[in-house]
Amino acid sequence: MSIKKSTQLSCGIVGLPNVGKSTLFNALVKKQSAEASNYPFCTIDPNTGIVDLADSRLEKLSSLTKSEKIIPANVAFVDIAGLVKGASKGEGLGNKFLSNIRETDAIVQVVRCFDDDNIIHVSGKINPLDDIEVINLELVLADLQMAENSLVKLEKNSKGKKESPLAIETLKKTISHLNESKPLRMLDLTDEELESIHIYPFLTLKQIIYITNVSENDLPSMDNEYVQMVRDYAEKEGSKVVPICAKLEEELAQLSEEESDEYLKELGLEETGLNRLVKTCFETLGLITFLTSGEIETRAWTIHAGTKAPEAAGKIHTDIQKGFIRAETISYSDFVECGSRAAAKEAGKARSEGKEYIVQDGDVILFFHNK
Repeated sequence: MSIKKSTQLSCGIVGLPNVGKSTLFNALVKKQSAEASNYPFCTIDPNTGIVDLADSRLEKLSSLTKSEKIIPANVAFVDIAGLVKGASKGEGLGNKFLSNIRETDAIVQVVRCFDDDNIIHVSGKINPLDDIEVINLELVLADLQMAENSLVKLEKNSKGKKESPLAIETLKKTISHLNESKPLRMLDLTDEELESIHIYPFLTLKQIIYITNVSENDLPSMDNEYVQMVRDYAEKEGSKVVPICAKLEEELAQLSEEESDEYLKELGLEETGLNRLVKTCFETLGLITFLTSGEIETRAWTIHAGTKAPEAAGKIHTDIQKGFIRAETISYSDFVECGSRAAAKEAGKARSEGKEYIVQDGDVILFFHNK
């Protein structure tokens, strides 16, 4: 019997030299000597950092069920190195860069939004929109090359294949759009059109989140004219912006959780930028969490909104999905109010849900299945 590995949500961090990408990534890996359950950062390999999704519900449930450990949902951030102008043509570590970014669920682009004469910008001036367009253009060019090559092969091998005409027309549509230097996430495609080209790992179909890296002088508002420029740009393509002071995040990562909270309060901030970033990643990708809680562990499981109960069960174990009978579901608020699963059942707050049930964020679930 094999345990199904939960799909690790991953976001690739990209950015030009001297925009603060390395400083931000260092914040992800600073506390690698501590246990992951005690802080929001840990490292699984040299270029990947894990950030937990802060969720106070887990501690509350754990206290009620006396769990031995807590396992929060998290996001893996991959440091994508080697992006320079010309990456789409193999310049620098271009091919490796494109390969690494194709494996991630979303793109996080760090954009410099501060002036500092001691840190020279790669282009000699601070213009966040130029930075964004340099990277976006490389992704567009890489997609254009793949779309054109794929179209040639598909047209050559399309005879007698029912699915080919739609795929061919959709590829032509993407090529026309990409030739305008626009990312594919801004192209209005139907579900059928998207399905027809799903085998092609287009980079610009991925959602992108812009991190506007500000200086400590911009705290606590984290706003300035550069940030506003990025907000206006992102709004046009339907992307989200997360203002972060990378220098502050690196400092916070060296403190204990209590010290970090106290420092944030002194600065007039409610939470770390990394917490805000993780929440934004979940929102951008349409993700929610359901909860399980018992003596062994209290855990948050990541699923897409709209997931039905059997598929959610499969996140825990393939055998649970195959032998799914029902899901005993209690809302988080009802569970806490009643104090236990047994008390919630007695109060009529536990629902028996079948295969068509769509799991909701915060559901505390016990799955019943055939062994």
